[in-house]
Amino acid sequence: MTRSSKTSASTIAHDVLIIGGGSAGYAAARTAQAEGANVGIIDHGPLGGLCILRGCMPTKAMLRSSDIAALIRRAPEFGLDPTKVHANLSAIIDRKNRLIKEFTDYRVAALQHPRFTLYQEKAHFLSSTLVQVGPHQLTAKAFIIATGSVISHIPIPGLEEAGYFTSDDALELRTPPESMIVLGGGAVALELAQFFLRIGVKVSLIQRSKHILSQVDQDLTLPIETKLREEGMTIFTNTSLKQVTQSSDGQKTVHFLEQGKPRQVMATSILQALGRRPNIDSLQLEAAQVEVQKKAIVVKDTMQTSQPHIFAVGDVNGWHEIVHIAIEQGEIAGWNAVHQDQPLKKYDDRLKAQVTFTDPQMASVGLSEQECRDLSIPFLAASYPFNDHGKSLCLGELHGHVKILCHPQSGEILGGHIVGPEASELIHEIITLMHFHGTARDLLRIPHYHPTLAEILTYPAEELADQLPQLK
Repeated sequence: MTRSSKTSASTIAHDVLIIGGGSAGYAAARTAQAEGANVGIIDHGPLGGLCILRGCMPTKAMLRSSDIAALIRRAPEFGLDPTKVHANLSAIIDRKNRLIKEFTDYRVAALQHPRFTLYQEKAHFLSSTLVQVGPHQLTAKAFIIATGSVISHIPIPGLEEAGYFTSDDALELRTPPESMIVLGGGAVALELAQFFLRIGVKVSLIQRSKHILSQVDQDLTLPIETKLREEGMTIFTNTSLKQVTQSSDGQKTVHFLEQGKPRQVMATSILQALGRRPNIDSLQLEAAQVEVQKKAIVVKDTMQTSQPHIFAVGDVNGWHEIVHIAIEQGEIAGWNAVHQDQPLKKYDDRLKAQVTFTDPQMASVGLSEQECRDLSIPFLAASYPFNDHGKSLCLGELHGHVKILCHPQSGEILGGHIVGPEASELIHEIITLMHFHGTARDLLRIPHYHPTLAEILTYPAEELADQLPQLK
């Protein structure tokens, strides 16, 4: 077992102390330990981390049920006799819980491995070199903060009085509400909104920005919005929330402006899905003199904070709320924490990727068109729709398109974007190509089996290749 040492009768010393045992924290811990460090992990529990307990895994388990229900309802389209679908939300939750227990047990066993010292207590800084952990005071050569994020509570007049549930609460509902108003238009809001819609809940969604998924190019959001409306969802965009009221029979009404005009919508329940924020309130970072801006810990690309021996990874630094990026940052911080006297590794978001698991799915890697414009990066862009592609026609999946951006001279791929069937899987071809700094011509040369969804990527690649300077 990895042993800590005592610097005094009451102070326990480690080489590296990691606050948070989720995906980022565990990645940092195993990396630092593999580099020979004496590693302590502090996590007050429940052990497992956001992705496993309340994020990626439980939501995807639940979405599988609603996706199947939606496909069954399309049976006549494929020449099959229709079958009435009834969703049993309690059974869906039971299946989710069984899966999550397996994932959680695996992570807990890893955290409890004797190569680490695990402290299941809350922690806060006493200084830049000392933390209070339950009854113990711990010191280390380096600290890595990986405490994740929590639900953002947005002040909306009347919302607290009327009552609502959050994305955390949604994972435990046993009885679906009759109707629901979803506040927010990000990935979590959309995934849960479509889940409840498909199990029979009447859903209205209110998004503050001019389109859903406000951080991506609008052309990628339109197929999703179209599909949601076709399935019966009411969507309001470009809104300003004003207040929430509740009637004597329990009905809740959200009052808002839509493009400046007064509107209101009524439902039996409200899902507040207006985002998350870094979970740092209880850490007493001011005692460690760690800089915080806009409620997030400020970090360099080395994952160092304003204190060079203190690192912050994952949701706490506000860069990206994406688990594979949190893991990458954790690995960088874990290595850097042990090798502070050497050239440090740096995080590069050139290959940043994101996926929204709606139907149709939306997946992106690299730069968007808007980012290229904002950064004055020259680019060429080409798209191709799924409703003109053989395999997607056979599947009956006609919403969406693929889009590729490349440099106008070299042809190097700058970004790839897919909204449509299996986008979360297809995007990895573009990620792989970009990892090796591949070009539009490279994508065109790569053999693609026919008929497959993946071969649709060759069409925009061909269009881009035709616009590139001729090879000498």
